[in-house]
Amino acid sequence: MSVQENLELICRGTEEVIKLDELKQKLDSGKKLKIKAGFDPTAPDLHVGHTVLINKMRQFQDLGHEVIFLIGDFTGMIGDPSGKSSTRKALTREQVLDNAKTYQQQIYKILDKDKTTIAFNSQWFNTMTAADMIELSAQYNVARMLERDDFNKRYKSGQSIAVHEFMYPLVQGYDSVALKADVELGGTDQKFNLLVGRHLQAQAGQEPQVVITVPLLEGLDGVQKMSKSLGNYIGIDEKPDVMFGKIMSISDELMWRYFDLLSFRSNRDLAALKQAVANGKNPRDAKFELALEIIARFHDQQAAETALANFKAQFQKGAIPEDIPVMELNAESGEMGIAHILKNAGLCPSTSEAIRMVNQGAVKIDGEKITDPKKMMAAGTQGVFQVGKRKFADISLK
Repeated sequence: MSVQENLELICRGTEEVIKLDELKQKLDSGKKLKIKAGFDPTAPDLHVGHTVLINKMRQFQDLGHEVIFLIGDFTGMIGDPSGKSSTRKALTREQVLDNAKTYQQQIYKILDKDKTTIAFNSQWFNTMTAADMIELSAQYNVARMLERDDFNKRYKSGQSIAVHEFMYPLVQGYDSVALKADVELGGTDQKFNLLVGRHLQAQAGQEPQVVITVPLLEGLDGVQKMSKSLGNYIGIDEKPDVMFGKIMSISDELMWRYFDLLSFRSNRDLAALKQAVANGKNPRDAKFELALEIIARFHDQQAAETALANFKAQFQKGAIPEDIPVMELNAESGEMGIAHILKNAGLCPSTSEAIRMVNQGAVKIDGEKITDPKKMMAAGTQGVFQVGKRKFADISLK
């Protein structure tokens, strides 16, 4: 690909690139860039939302650059204060190392093991003296530190900020100095820390790294960020059938967001797929392609194909009809009852008939039987609604 095509791929699905012209210059140089992303091993239970950043690393890897997966075994014991309203409980070294092992087992489902460098920031911090740490602290001032949104809010509200929390951005930033990083990747909540890295590199006489932030992926509801505690997640270790069903439950609009952030398909391929849907291709079929790609990545191709067959088998005699209607319904109050959905979609002639069909166990959503005739569905819900053996509709609530 050309440098411009490389740039377009790298920027796809990103929130911000600081600075874009610097990134273009680095790519134009033809140099093999050092791409750094740090992960504090505080909770190793990964879902696909966590993989957005790792996917971006894989894109750089495929373009021939050096990817450094930095495990913050030292910073993990400090505790990242990003977005926290109170001081975070520090982990023991044993907890951090146990979690780090799990990280290393999981990342190779995405990254090429032979092309990935694993680094631990304890490698340089364990040799630092107290005098070295004081010297590092002198390179940033408290006023700048208090500009950080979470620190600022806690300071103004009189909440405690421990001194060691101010060290976290400095320590993370120094990682970039130690590794001589050309590019650092991170979530939007890490922007302040990543910019500290640029500052410290300039102080050390290095060319400042380009900072690329990626968004936090919305969960299945399309509203809140993906989280196990909210139940709107797709776990990378979940069974293929479960993953397939969850992916098929997302709205058609959210599907494109998932393609942008989770798919390894080229920009050209995605543009062609979007055009095909605009020209009449069933969005459900595009969603099939998304589910197959993601499940094949975390399991294998055969598991993905089997999950597709099993998903189809939930419907009439093993297959969803090819010509089911696709429609959007307006949930004016933010939700709509199942009976009204069935009536408005033309699947039942009246709400009373819809209630009767639910009570008879004849109503399913994505193959799951609905038993509560008073069930309310929130705006953002999308799925294949089935009444009896012959009536289907792919419905999105807006």
